[in-house]
Amino acid sequence: MNHTSRRIVIGILLAFCTFGFVSPLWAHFQVILPSNNIVSQGGDTNLELKVLFTHPFEQQLMDMERPRQFGVVIRSEKINLLDSLRANTSKEGLKSWETTYKIKRPGDHVFFVEPTPYWEPAEGIFIIHYTKTVVNAFGMEEGWDKPVGLRAEIIPLTRPYGLWAGNVFQGKVIVDGEPLKGADVEVEFYNEKLLVKAPADAYITQVVRTDDQGVFTYAMPWDGWWGFAALAEAPEKVKSPDGKEEVGVELGAVLWIRAEKVK
Repeated sequence: MNHTSRRIVIGILLAFCTFGFVSPLWAHFQVILPSNNIVSQGGDTNLELKVLFTHPFEQQLMDMERPRQFGVVIRSEKINLLDSLRANTSKEGLKSWETTYKIKRPGDHVFFVEPTPYWEPAEGIFIIHYTKTVVNAFGMEEGWDKPVGLRAEIIPLTRPYGLWAGNVFQGKVIVDGEPLKGADVEVEFYNEKLLVKAPADAYITQVVRTDDQGVFTYAMPWDGWWGFAALAEAPEKVKSPDGKEEVGVELGAVLWIRAEKVK
């Protein structure tokens, strides 16, 4: 059973047991959102970055512990930004993170995060979504198609900025150094202010599948931020939070890109 099917089945069982009706189990997404994904000469060089764990379409925040890694790669140089993160706590007591980063040199800036594993009791697994987003600076296009070196990673085959709504995006999924073939890639729109309404639950999380080379394709229908999460089951088991059993780990390779509206 693939990850998306498993999530649907678990959601149905939970809904019947708890409420007596069917309700979906929403997709989880690790998120990195910069205030801009293209920084031009003479423009604002200060980026505001939000790092959070959420259901993007429904805008339902989940608690996120301080990440294990957070940084940026600029023309093959990896810079540790973990200490720059500031905690942001919602009125419900749920943590997310934010930082400010000043762009100082040209080239692609690949921001990345490795979160602390998230325990999902509904599925009985830990979730680790290795996440990236790319910001281009001053027109030098260098680095967007290079791996960062994360355990699970989407390598863009389409330049991940300067995209119009309706453009097709392609990426290649790598897990433990190998292409991830036949895997579900969940796609969601970051539905800020809840302006987009889904006519049915199936529209919330789009699903495409990787081919034998680990490549997937998706056309973004409208403008805004879009997240791609390729899911795989780790070969190892780890102890559950109570230490009583061995449980699985869901690895996610996540990439966030932005499409612009044609004006």
